Amino acid sequence: MKRVIREADVLLLLLDARFVDESRNREIEEKVRRSEKPLIYVITKADLVERERAEAWKKKLSPCVFMSAKDRSGRMRLKERIMIEASRVYGTKEKINIGVLGYPNVGKSSLINYMKGSHAAATSSHSGYTKFTQVVKSDKRLYFIDTPGVIPYMEKDDVKHVSMSVIDFTKVRDPDLIVAELMRKHPGRIEAHFGVPVSDDKAKSIEEIALKKNMLMRGGVPDIDRLCRSIIRDFQSGKIKI
Repeated sequence: MKRVIREADVLLLLLDARFVDESRNREIEEKVRRSEKPLIYVITKADLVERERAEAWKKKLSPCVFMSAKDRSGRMRLKERIMIEASRVYGTKEKINIGVLGYPNVGKSSLINYMKGSHAAATSSHSGYTKFTQVVKSDKRLYFIDTPGVIPYMEKDDVKHVSMSVIDFTKVRDPDLIVAELMRKHPGRIEAHFGVPVSDDKAKSIEEIALKKNMLMRGGVPDIDRLCRSIIRDFQSGKIKI
């Protein structure tokens, strides 16, 4: 991260549209400020939230650009903002290096591929897929530096990390506890998705979902582990709206 900040002319901090505040990394923001280099907030996966919710963040973060690689939107806005910020600090610069920073699985490689218009940076739905820094030429002036995801030092928040796909659904410990906490954090969302009533007893709600989806083990016992991992997978992919 320090090397990318040192080598880049402009920095992008990518934030998940569903978890904008949670995916901010104040440690990175402070390091970029100290470097006195331009920082652009890029809110990714904008297709997963209502426009009004996304627009509210424009008043809090500046400069800020919304992107959706899936909907193919935001490319020109981001390019224009990069050029504005670069010219403000460096004047006319022939080559602009752009460091792309953020949590694992926030969409760094997908953004770079979208900006280039081809599959240049390897992507995966599994967090931590990018292992090394790589430079991708977008056009004759813009060079993007793709980086592995960065988590704030000593941050240990399993629910947050599961929500943001930092921890892959296949690797979650105690998935039933995580799903119960997600139900508390986002009241009624998971229950509505599966068409079961909201209850204070989250274990009961999880069992009802298992029965409704016919996710059972031998003897008709609800397969809680398999069910909860499938719920987390749908939550991470955006199938369950929050």
